[in-house]
Amino acid sequence: MRFPEHLQDRSTWSMAGHCPIEKALGVVGTRSAMLILREAFYGTARFDDFVDRVEMAPATASTKLKALVDVGALERRPYREEGGRTREEYALTAAGKELLPVIVALYRWGRDHADREPALDLVHLGCGEELGVEVTCSAGHPIATDDLELRRAAKR
Repeated sequence: MRFPEHLQDRSTWSMAGHCPIEKALGVVGTRSAMLILREAFYGTARFDDFVDRVEMAPATASTKLKALVDVGALERRPYREEGGRTREEYALTAAGKELLPVIVALYRWGRDHADREPALDLVHLGCGEELGVEVTCSAGHPIATDDLELRRAAKR
């Protein structure tokens, strides 16, 4: 990664408190939050199923689900089983679905570096090939670490 001249002296600036990675990790950076998101991508929708499938305490699941709803990664939707009361289930929002590359990258990294014999593979339904993750610029060019430059953000 490269820095323009005015940012090369790392002792003169810090991203602490202003970093998008830091802010994202404040919401999704825990084991339980990431596993809830994994389950949401797998189709889990109901509270009890999240608790069972992620093997977490109901209080933890409740806290993490609320936080993911609050940031817009999940939404609550009402459902009602015949003869039962109306309850809520969870679904990924568009913002939540944008986390797919993160989930896939963590899956691939864990499979390649932490689990020598994974139980499952993530594959493309259309051709059967394993999923990959690639960093590209908005013009679609593949980016390597040496091709990155950190710049001051433009005013939005």
